[in-house]
Amino acid sequence: MDPNSPKSWSIHTRQEITAKYQILEQVGSGAYSDVYRGRRISDGLIIALKEVHDYQSAFREIEALQILQRSSPNVVALHEYFWREDEDAVLVLEFLRTDLASVIGEAKKRGQGSLSVGEIKRWMLQILNGVEACHRNLIVHRDLKPGNLLVSDDGVLKIADFGQARILLEHNNVASDNEQQPYEQAVSEQQSYVNPSLELIDKEEYFRGLDQFKPQNVHHDEADKETNSCLATCCTASDLDDDPFKTSSYSCQLEEGGGEYGALGPLTSCIGTRWFRAPELLYGSTNYGLEVDLWSLGCIFAELLALEPLFPGVSDIDQLSRIITVLGNLSEDVWADCSKLPDYNTISFGKVESPMSIGSRLSHRSADEVSLVSKLLCYDPAKRATTTELLQDKYFLEEPLPVPVSGLKVPSTKNRQDEDSPGRVYEYEDMGSDSDLDEFGTFKVTTSNTGFSIQFP
Repeated sequence: MDPNSPKSWSIHTRQEITAKYQILEQVGSGAYSDVYRGRRISDGLIIALKEVHDYQSAFREIEALQILQRSSPNVVALHEYFWREDEDAVLVLEFLRTDLASVIGEAKKRGQGSLSVGEIKRWMLQILNGVEACHRNLIVHRDLKPGNLLVSDDGVLKIADFGQARILLEHNNVASDNEQQPYEQAVSEQQSYVNPSLELIDKEEYFRGLDQFKPQNVHHDEADKETNSCLATCCTASDLDDDPFKTSSYSCQLEEGGGEYGALGPLTSCIGTRWFRAPELLYGSTNYGLEVDLWSLGCIFAELLALEPLFPGVSDIDQLSRIITVLGNLSEDVWADCSKLPDYNTISFGKVESPMSIGSRLSHRSADEVSLVSKLLCYDPAKRATTTELLQDKYFLEEPLPVPVSGLKVPSTKNRQDEDSPGRVYEYEDMGSDSDLDEFGTFKVTTSNTGFSIQFP
């Protein structure tokens, strides 16, 4: 693009940025952002410059990070940002050259047992502290995975990539595009919706309280259904072409918000990365809260323990199938409200008589470790342990105790470069949404006056 055009898309043409920062090299590139390693001219500090090409991703990340700046040392620091009309947002972030995915990858190369129990506990505690800060401020991250957990050279883990985050308001609703701010006002005001008086409460009250923050199901008109793209990590135009689910809510829904400046809209199920996506999202739920992060935590912890992803699905249907193989069929016996999920009656699987169980997938780990993961990986969102509960779990208080942060092994080299985060160097293979169903062989389609259902063997 011509650098002299009104919207240059190039960080190198922004004098307000180049006057303060020396741009050293590009370290990541993706559909929604480009990331550069840079140096602050005033003091030589190495930083990351993240140029975000998508308005709503930039808005969400800036707002979430502003709220969280003083909440936890385990959230990436936002030094400042540049944003004006007709330009992309550029976030100046602390530079972290590696991530938890690289930690896991290096440990896998060394072999089983290369991560001590004390190290695993310290990594888990840092993750929990960061997510607890998010949830304390009613921020749901919605894309927790090892590649979004950055690690400093001295072993401090920090949650990053808040472009999919949502802030659940204390005003009995979720921010809606029906109340969009003008572009200039949205950029300049950056309101923070923190509940400073949020206190620890028992779990039943905790999840009852979340109900008031969940939106009602959103009905999109026919024009919305014809959209050619969703979130970059979820759907592309090819995913929707010839999709047998195109007339069903199972098809990825229109990304939240609408129009060029749709920053905050109704919730969507089309978020996160498949291997870490909660089952209610896979069944099309748009009525959820912090609990989807808790499921992701369970998948991350299981990967730390096994050095392998727990549910490495190659498509959304395969993802559900893998979960059901381990946990058993989703029914009202295990989650009373599961039949309310948009696609519960559309997609069904054959009866799993003998589920594998999480314990069998973590056969070399202790009962306490299996118990910790099991507290997060359950179908009923209300039964998932909260971050506050997990931080008080006996597992972290018993020998061997968590090692000091200084005792953690931090990879000295990067794995494969990923696209959106400063220092993010890990990429899971093929975790978009379904583009075809050939891999599943035969399946049964039943039509009715109200639609159709698909049953997999």
